Amino acid sequence: MTLEAIVRALEAHYGWSELGVRIPVRCFTHEPSIKSSLQFLRKTPWAREKVEGLYLFMLRDARR
Repeated sequence: MTLEAIVRALEAHYGWSELGVRIPVRCFTHEPSIKSSLQFLRKTPWAREKVEGLYLFMLRDARR
């Protein structure tokens, strides 16, 4: 699964505002977009880990 697909799935499920609350990074809270989010996440390993963790949580939660 690509990082873009993960970000798109999270945005579709939570929306930008909820993503900004769950992972408080600027790319989700100030003028969010897929492009800016991908640029930031590719350069920032700790933020990418949080996004991937939230994605796995979303998948586990959906199975319940």
